[in-house]
Amino acid sequence: MFSSFDFDVIARSWQYLFFTGMVFTVQLTLYAMAGGIVVGTLLALARLSSIRPLSLAAGGYVNLVRGLPLILVIFWFYFLVPYIGQWILQSERPIKVGAFASCLITFILFEACYYCEIMRAGIQAIPGGQLHAGRALGMTHWQLMRYIVLPQAFRHMLPLLLTQTIILFQDISLVYVLSMPDFLGAATKVARRDGRLVEMYLFVAVVYFVMAFALSSGVRKLQGRLAVTH
Repeated sequence: MFSSFDFDVIARSWQYLFFTGMVFTVQLTLYAMAGGIVVGTLLALARLSSIRPLSLAAGGYVNLVRGLPLILVIFWFYFLVPYIGQWILQSERPIKVGAFASCLITFILFEACYYCEIMRAGIQAIPGGQLHAGRALGMTHWQLMRYIVLPQAFRHMLPLLLTQTIILFQDISLVYVLSMPDFLGAATKVARRDGRLVEMYLFVAVVYFVMAFALSSGVRKLQGRLAVTH
């Protein structure tokens, strides 16, 4: 098989793959990570809320979304978001969302469920004595969360948050089914154009493995440093 392996197709295409495909993948990953952590933190606070309807609603949403295949959620949002927007805005026609915005909304709402569980564990790990001390000083619930609980929870859960982000980075490749110009989508375009499926998909696999391995190693080092400082 490798006797006919065409390295030249990689040499001709690597700039397009990285400067178009990988840039798109990293950009979507970072946006989805930021939005997912924000929404996930709100969901975690809702799940831990003493208001039972709010807690049940947040828990139901998290359990529902986590039980669905991501590819199915991508398709749902891609086809349904325009109609949801039409219903919210009371428009005569489905609104034009665009593939990128649709994918971004999908990943934020999907990944938020996983970030939620990570943050919930981090919040519950904060010693209760700190909360009692804060209340004794007259701090409100939101002041406790803002100044005492959430900063520590983020610090403790940072390695897990970054690990979930690495998984998100890999999951972004699923947007190629919507003909998005991510790294895998760009490689598929080149592969079909030049008839070099083996070369392109093997190159994509190597790049994803190297990047995921390097990022995971960085997370392990960070985890070790945080463990030493505790």
